[in-house]
Amino acid sequence: MVCSIVGLGLMGGSFGLAMRDYFDKIIGIDHNVKHCEDALKLGLVDEIDDFKAIEKSDVVILAIPIKGIIKALNEISKLNIKKDLAVIDFGSTKESIINSCPQNIRKNLVAAHPMAGTEYSGPQAAIADLYKNKVMVLCNIEDSGEIQRKKAIDICNRLQMHIKYMDAKEHDRHAAFISHMPHIVSFSIANAVLKQEDKEHIVALAAGGFRDMSRLAKSNPHMWRDIFSENKQNLLDSIEAFKSELKKAKDMIENEKWDELEEWMKTGNNLHKIM
Repeated sequence: MVCSIVGLGLMGGSFGLAMRDYFDKIIGIDHNVKHCEDALKLGLVDEIDDFKAIEKSDVVILAIPIKGIIKALNEISKLNIKKDLAVIDFGSTKESIINSCPQNIRKNLVAAHPMAGTEYSGPQAAIADLYKNKVMVLCNIEDSGEIQRKKAIDICNRLQMHIKYMDAKEHDRHAAFISHMPHIVSFSIANAVLKQEDKEHIVALAAGGFRDMSRLAKSNPHMWRDIFSENKQNLLDSIEAFKSELKKAKDMIENEKWDELEEWMKTGNNLHKIM
Protein backbone atom coordinates (compact mmCIF):
# COMPACT_ATOMS: atom_id res chain seq x y z
CA MET A 1 0.00 0.00 0.00
CA VAL A 2 1.34 3.42 -1.02
CA CYS A 3 0.81 6.56 1.08
CA SER A 4 1.43 10.14 0.00
CA ILE A 5 1.88 12.79 2.67
CA VAL A 6 1.17 16.34 1.55
CA GLY A 7 2.93 18.63 4.01
CA LEU A 8 6.14 17.46 5.67
CA GLY A 9 6.06 19.51 8.85
CA LEU A 10 5.42 18.34 12.41
CA MET A 11 2.12 16.54 11.69
CA GLY A 12 2.99 15.01 8.33
CA GLY A 13 6.55 14.17 9.35
CA SER A 14 5.45 12.52 12.59
CA PHE A 15 2.87 10.48 10.68
CA GLY A 16 5.58 9.29 8.28
CA LEU A 17 7.86 8.25 11.15
CA ALA A 18 5.10 6.36 12.93
CA MET A 19 3.85 4.54 9.84
CA ARG A 20 7.09 3.48 8.14
CA ASP A 21 6.39 -0.21 8.75
CA TYR A 22 2.69 0.00 7.84
CA PHE A 23 2.99 1.20 4.25
CA ASP A 24 5.06 -0.34 1.47
CA LYS A 25 6.09 3.14 0.36
CA ILE A 26 5.65 6.65 1.73
CA ILE A 27 5.87 9.53 -0.75
CA GLY A 28 6.48 13.06 0.46
CA ILE A 29 4.93 16.09 -1.27
CA ASP A 30 5.77 19.64 -0.17
CA HIS A 31 6.36 22.92 -2.02
CA ASN A 32 9.13 23.75 0.49
CA VAL A 33 12.33 22.31 -0.98
CA LYS A 34 14.14 22.39 2.36
CA HIS A 35 11.32 20.44 3.99
CA CYS A 36 11.62 17.81 1.27
CA GLU A 37 15.38 17.53 1.74
CA ASP A 38 15.08 17.29 5.51
CA ALA A 39 12.25 14.74 5.35
CA LEU A 40 14.41 12.45 3.21
CA LYS A 41 17.48 12.85 5.42
CA LEU A 42 15.45 12.16 8.57
CA GLY A 43 13.78 9.10 7.05
CA LEU A 44 10.28 10.51 7.34
CA VAL A 45 9.48 9.43 3.76
CA ASP A 46 10.92 7.05 1.18
CA GLU A 47 10.92 9.47 -1.72
CA ILE A 48 9.83 12.93 -2.82
CA ASP A 49 7.46 13.45 -5.74
CA ASP A 50 5.03 15.99 -7.14
CA PHE A 51 1.27 16.22 -6.57
CA LYS A 52 0.50 13.84 -9.43
CA ALA A 53 1.97 11.03 -7.31
CA ILE A 54 -1.44 10.92 -5.62
CA GLU A 55 -2.69 9.01 -8.67
CA LYS A 56 -0.61 5.98 -7.63
CA SER A 57 -1.46 6.24 -3.93
CA ASP A 58 -3.87 4.24 -1.78
CA VAL A 59 -3.89 6.75 1.08
CA VAL A 60 -3.24 10.49 1.07
CA ILE A 61 -2.62 12.50 4.24
CA LEU A 62 -3.25 16.25 3.92
CA ALA A 63 -1.16 17.75 6.73
CA ILE A 64 -1.24 21.36 5.55
CA PRO A 65 -3.13 24.55 6.53
CA ILE A 66 -6.90 24.55 6.00
CA LYS A 67 -6.97 26.73 2.89
CA GLY A 68 -4.28 24.49 1.42
CA ILE A 69 -6.41 21.43 2.18
CA ILE A 70 -9.39 22.95 0.36
CA LYS A 71 -7.20 23.77 -2.64
CA ALA A 72 -5.66 20.28 -2.59
CA LEU A 73 -9.09 18.61 -2.58
CA ASN A 74 -10.06 20.56 -5.68
CA GLU A 75 -6.84 19.49 -7.40
CA ILE A 76 -7.32 15.85 -6.37
CA SER A 77 -10.83 15.91 -7.86
CA LYS A 78 -9.24 16.48 -11.28
CA LEU A 79 -6.71 13.64 -11.03
CA ASN A 80 -7.07 10.06 -12.20
CA ILE A 81 -7.11 8.61 -8.69
CA LYS A 82 -7.74 5.04 -7.57
CA LYS A 83 -11.39 4.41 -6.85
CA ASP A 84 -10.64 3.31 -3.27
CA LEU A 85 -8.21 6.13 -2.47
CA ALA A 86 -8.64 7.41 1.08
CA VAL A 87 -7.89 11.12 1.48
CA ILE A 88 -7.47 11.87 5.18
CA ASP A 89 -7.19 15.55 6.05
CA PHE A 90 -5.69 16.74 9.34
CA GLY A 91 -7.30 20.18 9.35
CA SER A 92 -8.05 21.84 12.70
CA THR A 93 -11.54 22.87 11.57
CA LYS A 94 -13.81 20.53 9.66
CA GLU A 95 -17.01 22.19 8.43
CA SER A 96 -15.43 24.41 5.76
CA ILE A 97 -13.29 21.53 4.48
CA ILE A 98 -16.24 19.15 4.19
CA ASN A 99 -18.46 21.79 2.59
CA SER A 100 -15.75 22.68 0.06
CA CYS A 101 -14.95 19.10 -0.96
CA PRO A 102 -15.91 18.38 -4.60
CA GLN A 103 -18.75 15.86 -4.72
CA ASN A 104 -16.91 13.49 -7.07
CA ILE A 105 -14.37 12.74 -4.31
CA ARG A 106 -16.57 13.17 -1.21
CA LYS A 107 -16.58 9.39 -0.63
CA ASN A 108 -12.78 9.45 -0.74
CA LEU A 109 -12.50 12.08 1.99
CA VAL A 110 -12.21 11.17 5.65
CA ALA A 111 -12.38 14.40 7.64
CA ALA A 112 -10.10 13.93 10.63
CA HIS A 113 -8.55 16.04 13.36
CA PRO A 114 -5.74 14.50 15.39
CA MET A 115 -5.73 16.16 18.82
CA ALA A 116 -1.96 16.14 18.97
CA GLY A 117 0.89 18.50 18.32
CA THR A 118 3.55 20.70 19.84
CA GLU A 119 4.44 24.37 19.52
CA TYR A 120 7.23 23.47 17.07
CA SER A 121 7.05 23.08 13.29
CA GLY A 122 8.96 21.65 10.35
CA PRO A 123 10.35 18.17 9.62
CA GLN A 124 12.94 18.52 12.39
CA ALA A 125 10.09 18.67 14.91
CA ALA A 126 8.71 15.26 13.89
CA ILE A 127 8.16 12.78 16.75
CA ALA A 128 7.51 9.07 16.16
CA ASP A 129 5.00 8.75 19.02
CA LEU A 130 3.28 12.13 18.58
CA TYR A 131 -0.08 10.45 17.95
CA LYS A 132 0.17 7.63 20.49
CA ASN A 133 -2.68 7.63 23.03
CA LYS A 134 -4.08 10.87 21.57
CA VAL A 135 -7.63 11.40 20.28
CA MET A 136 -8.48 11.33 16.58
CA VAL A 137 -11.79 13.03 15.82
CA LEU A 138 -13.52 11.68 12.70
CA CYS A 139 -16.29 13.96 11.42
CA ASN A 140 -19.37 13.17 9.31
CA ILE A 141 -17.92 9.72 8.78
CA GLU A 142 -21.21 8.45 7.34
CA ASP A 143 -20.49 10.48 4.18
CA SER A 144 -17.15 8.74 3.60
CA GLY A 145 -16.92 5.51 1.62
CA GLU A 146 -16.90 2.19 3.48
CA ILE A 147 -13.40 1.25 2.34
CA GLN A 148 -12.11 4.74 3.12
CA ARG A 149 -13.60 4.57 6.63
CA LYS A 150 -11.95 1.20 7.22
CA LYS A 151 -8.55 2.48 6.07
CA ALA A 152 -8.81 5.51 8.36
CA ILE A 153 -9.83 3.40 11.36
CA ASP A 154 -7.03 0.89 10.69
CA ILE A 155 -4.53 3.77 10.57
CA CYS A 156 -5.85 5.20 13.85
CA ASN A 157 -5.51 1.79 15.49
CA ARG A 158 -1.98 1.43 14.14
CA LEU A 159 -1.12 4.84 15.61
CA GLN A 160 -2.70 3.70 18.92
CA MET A 161 -5.12 6.60 18.86
CA HIS A 162 -8.53 6.85 20.51
CA ILE A 163 -11.27 7.53 17.96
CA LYS A 164 -14.07 10.02 18.65
CA TYR A 165 -16.89 10.48 16.14
CA MET A 166 -18.42 13.93 15.85
CA ASP A 167 -20.49 16.19 13.63
CA ALA A 168 -18.28 18.78 11.90
CA LYS A 169 -20.25 21.78 13.17
CA GLU A 170 -20.13 20.45 16.72
CA HIS A 171 -16.40 19.75 16.39
CA ASP A 172 -15.59 23.28 15.28
CA ARG A 173 -17.35 24.82 18.27
CA HIS A 174 -15.63 22.52 20.75
CA ALA A 175 -12.25 23.12 19.06
CA ALA A 176 -12.70 26.88 19.40
CA PHE A 177 -13.06 26.65 23.18
CA ILE A 178 -10.56 23.87 23.89
CA SER A 179 -7.84 24.60 21.33
CA HIS A 180 -8.22 27.83 19.39
CA MET A 181 -9.10 30.23 22.20
CA PRO A 182 -6.15 29.09 24.37
CA HIS A 183 -3.83 29.92 21.47
CA ILE A 184 -5.29 33.44 21.16
CA VAL A 185 -4.87 33.88 24.92
CA SER A 186 -1.26 32.72 24.76
CA PHE A 187 -0.45 35.13 21.92
CA SER A 188 -2.18 37.89 23.93
CA ILE A 189 -0.09 37.16 27.02
CA ALA A 190 3.11 37.17 24.97
CA ASN A 191 2.28 40.51 23.33
CA ALA A 192 1.17 42.12 26.61
CA VAL A 193 4.43 41.15 28.33
CA LEU A 194 6.61 42.19 25.40
CA LYS A 195 5.00 45.65 25.44
CA GLN A 196 5.43 46.12 29.21
CA GLU A 197 8.72 44.41 30.06
CA ASP A 198 12.24 44.55 28.67
CA LYS A 199 14.00 41.36 27.55
CA GLU A 200 16.35 41.32 30.54
CA HIS A 201 13.50 41.19 33.07
CA ILE A 202 11.57 38.60 31.04
CA VAL A 203 14.59 36.29 30.98
CA ALA A 204 15.36 36.83 34.67
CA LEU A 205 11.85 36.50 36.10
CA ALA A 206 9.97 34.14 33.76
CA ALA A 207 9.15 31.01 35.74
CA GLY A 208 7.06 27.90 35.16
CA GLY A 209 3.66 29.59 35.16
CA PHE A 210 4.60 32.17 32.56
CA ARG A 211 6.39 29.61 30.40
CA ASP A 212 3.35 27.31 30.49
CA MET A 213 0.90 30.10 29.63
CA SER A 214 3.05 31.56 26.84
CA ARG A 215 4.23 28.26 25.32
CA LEU A 216 1.53 28.22 22.65
CA ALA A 217 2.72 31.63 21.42
CA LYS A 218 5.63 29.75 19.79
CA SER A 219 3.12 28.26 17.33
CA ASN A 220 3.22 28.96 13.60
CA PRO A 221 1.38 32.29 13.00
CA HIS A 222 0.60 31.51 9.35
CA MET A 223 -1.08 28.22 10.25
CA TRP A 224 -3.05 29.75 13.11
CA ARG A 225 -4.18 32.72 11.04
CA ASP A 226 -5.75 30.14 8.73
CA ILE A 227 -7.43 28.31 11.60
CA PHE A 228 -8.77 31.50 13.20
CA SER A 229 -10.11 32.70 9.85
CA GLU A 230 -11.94 29.44 9.13
CA ASN A 231 -13.46 29.22 12.63
CA LYS A 232 -14.09 32.94 13.10
CA GLN A 233 -17.54 32.98 14.73
CA ASN A 234 -16.86 30.10 17.10
CA LEU A 235 -13.57 31.73 18.07
CA LEU A 236 -15.31 35.06 18.73
CA ASP A 237 -17.85 33.27 20.94
CA SER A 238 -15.07 31.62 22.92
CA ILE A 239 -13.22 34.94 23.33
CA GLU A 240 -16.41 36.56 24.67
CA ALA A 241 -16.80 33.72 27.19
CA PHE A 242 -13.19 34.17 28.28
CA LYS A 243 -13.61 37.96 28.54
CA SER A 244 -16.65 37.43 30.75
CA GLU A 245 -14.66 35.29 33.19
CA LEU A 246 -11.71 37.69 33.12
CA LYS A 247 -14.07 40.59 33.88
CA LYS A 248 -15.49 38.68 36.87
CA ALA A 249 -11.97 38.21 38.22
CA LYS A 250 -11.12 41.87 37.62
CA ASP A 251 -14.27 43.05 39.42
CA MET A 252 -13.62 40.79 42.41
CA ILE A 253 -10.05 42.05 42.70
CA GLU A 254 -11.07 45.70 42.33
CA ASN A 255 -13.73 45.33 45.04
CA GLU A 256 -11.50 43.17 47.26
CA LYS A 257 -13.94 40.26 47.24
CA TRP A 258 -11.23 37.81 48.17
CA ASP A 259 -13.52 35.03 49.40
CA GLU A 260 -15.53 35.16 46.16
CA LEU A 261 -12.30 35.14 44.18
CA GLU A 262 -11.11 32.06 46.04
CA GLU A 263 -14.40 30.25 45.32
CA TRP A 264 -14.16 31.28 41.66
CA MET A 265 -10.66 29.79 41.50
CA LYS A 266 -11.86 26.59 43.21
CA THR A 267 -14.46 26.23 40.45
CA GLY A 268 -11.63 26.47 37.93
CA ASN A 269 -9.80 23.69 39.79
CA ASN A 270 -12.63 21.33 38.81
CA LEU A 271 -11.42 21.29 35.19
CA HIS A 272 -8.41 19.16 36.07
CA LYS A 273 -10.55 16.68 37.98
CA ILE A 274 -12.06 15.58 34.67
CA MET A 275 -8.88 15.65 32.57
